[in-house]
Formats: sequence, C-alpha cells, structure tokens
Amino acid sequence: MNVIRFSDLIAAGKVAGQRVFIRADLNVPQDDAGNITEDTRIRASIPCIEQALKAGAAVMVTSHLGRPTEGEFKPEDSLAPVAKRMGELLGREVKVVANWVDGVSVVPGELVLLENCRVNKGEKKNDEALAKKMAALCDIFVNDAFGTAHRAEGTTYGIAQFAKIACAGPLLAAEIDAITKALATPKRPLLAIVAGSKVSTKLTILKALSDKVDGLIVGGGIANTFMLAAGLKIGKSLAEPDLVPEAQAVIAAMKARGAAVPIPVDVVVAKRFAADAEATVKAAADVADDDLILDIGPQTAAMLAEQLKAAGTIVWNGPVGVFEFDAFAHGTETIARAIAASSAFSIAGGGDTLAAIAKYGIEKDVGYISTGGGAFLEILEGKTLPAFEILSQRAQEA
Repeated sequence: MNVIRFSDLIAAGKVAGQRVFIRADLNVPQDDAGNITEDTRIRASIPCIEQALKAGAAVMVTSHLGRPTEGEFKPEDSLAPVAKRMGELLGREVKVVANWVDGVSVVPGELVLLENCRVNKGEKKNDEALAKKMAALCDIFVNDAFGTAHRAEGTTYGIAQFAKIACAGPLLAAEIDAITKALATPKRPLLAIVAGSKVSTKLTILKALSDKVDGLIVGGGIANTFMLAAGLKIGKSLAEPDLVPEAQAVIAAMKARGAAVPIPVDVVVAKRFAADAEATVKAAADVADDDLILDIGPQTAAMLAEQLKAAGTIVWNGPVGVFEFDAFAHGTETIARAIAASSAFSIAGGGDTLAAIAKYGIEKDVGYISTGGGAFLEILEGKTLPAFEILSQRAQEA
C-alpha cells in the first residue's frame, strides 16, 4: 500500500518549522479515580512525537478517550491524566489545550495535547466543516492511530482529506507493513488461528480467510460449532448450532483448495464453568451430555504446535481455551509457545490474544503485535480501512 510516511518527510527535511498534527490512540483504561491502569498506547505514541520534536516541528497531538458526549465536556473526559503520563515518558511538561478547533498557539519545539477530540461536535460523523477547521491548524497531518483506522471520523479521515500533507506515522506504517507481509505477500504455508466464543462475530473473517490460508485453526466456542459441523457431540458446551451450515461451508471451501480446518481429536472438559472445576481430558468422540469443553486436549495442541512450527506465516486472533483458568490454559500456552518457537513471520491482534502473549511472556518472539482490536479484525475480513484509503488517495495526488 502506497502512503506518504512521516519518516520520509523528516528524511527529506520537510518537517522543520512546520505545524504537525498527530492523531494518536491514547484511549487507555482508567480506574474509578481516573488513574491510568495500563499505558501501552501512550508508550506506543512516543516515537512519533519524539521524531516530530527532534525534527523541529510545532507539535499538536490529539486522541479520543472513553465515550464522551459531543459538545458536552466533562472532567472525566479530559486527557489530563494522559498528559501527565506522556510528560513522564518524554521528560517534559505536556500542556493540555481545550477548545482548540478554532486555533492553537504552538511554536517549533513545543508540544501540546489537544483535549479529547470526540468532544468536538461532528467528530464521529466526520463533519466537513470541522475537518476543514482542523486541517487549517496544521501543515502536516500524521495518522499514528491504527486502533481507530477502521473509523471514518473527523480526526482519522476528514482532516486527512483537507490537510496540505497527510501521512502515516511510524506505528501506522508498521501496521501496514506487517499486514502486507502477512496477508498480501505471505510466505507459505499461511496459517490462521481464529478463536473466540462465537462464530457469528467472526464468520466474515473465517469466510475471508478460507480463500487465503493453507490452514485455519479454530478455537474456543468457534471450535465447538465446527465440531458439531464435523458430526461430533459437544455436550452443553458454548456453540451456535444454527451456524453449523456456515461452518460446513468454510470446511468445504478449504477442502476444495487442498487446505484444512483441523478438528480437535481430544478436548479438556469440566462439569461447570469455574477456575476450580475439575479438568478431564477426553477423546473428542467421548464428550458426555453434561460436559463443558473448555480447552483443546494435549494431543490436539501437540498436533497444532507441529503445524505452527512448520508455518511460513501465522496470523493469530484469539486464545483456544479458557486460558484465564490455569486448568484450561494448556492449549493456549502450547499454541503461544509454538508460535514463539516458529521461524514463521507472526502477526497477533485482539485483546485476549495480547493478554495471552503477556501471560506467557512471548512478546519478543511474536513478529508483530497489532495495537488495534476492531481495525485488526476488519483487516482480516478483507476490508479496506478508511484511514488507509484516504492516506493512499492523498499519496497518489502528491
């Protein structure tokens, strides 16, 4: 995908003295007292900001935080806690500017954080008048917020339409490169792991991937529906029986291409859904009517691990069992360690997937960890994200 990259503008000496507007994703979790409980997104935004400051730009950064009501600013909507943490990471004070749409005073070498952009009327609906006002604030617009790339909003799409220059920041550029490497030009075999509680929420992804991948590993409640599709009993496990025909269609589409959806040969079951429930390994054909399947069995995990170790490219979205309960975490841990041990290029995304990566400490062994949940899923569905589309369009015009 051809987009203008912020790093290229810096290398060409086009950033010094310019007003740079960075759309970051600083939507971090907070406790009831407003304290930030996890700062990954703030830390991920720092390289782009540092590059802009080092290049001599006048820097403005904005983001949404939470779900504010447009036109009604409340103290809990403020980016002030984000500014404090950002200042600690940068080693400088970060000033927060409210009511900024009609003008911002910022000089080269200075950094300001523009208050929660979703408070501005027209932001979510990508109002053209708002977009033009924001575009007038800057000489260069930098989108570095992959987590919002699937939304066509004022600060993700509209401003990019009207800014003098619109480009991708280092975080967004890295996502584009990783996605291209994994899906557009993958090293074969290409394996995808799609897991979660419901087939319905991932059906379009499963269908889209069934045309591309050499192996489609399903897990969680999705695997249970596929087990039903293969004629196996699943007891009282979470599944969507009405989607069995859809699962069978995915299996058939894969088979027609000489690819496969591996169905579990053994599973870990319990009589109740609880951390202290007794875990029993059973052959997939021996699941009782009162059993709950909460993980893949060790034989299935070992079989999948061998496939993953021999892969060329791995796309991972979702744990294969209830990994939060240690008795039902073996499958996800085996998969995670196999991905870490594989020489394949791996890309992982989705909140639960990131939690599993953190739990097993394999961050450094995954090729690329995506920062966007919804955006990552839409990419897997084969959709063109609005933020990518407009940046690509502006690159063609340049």
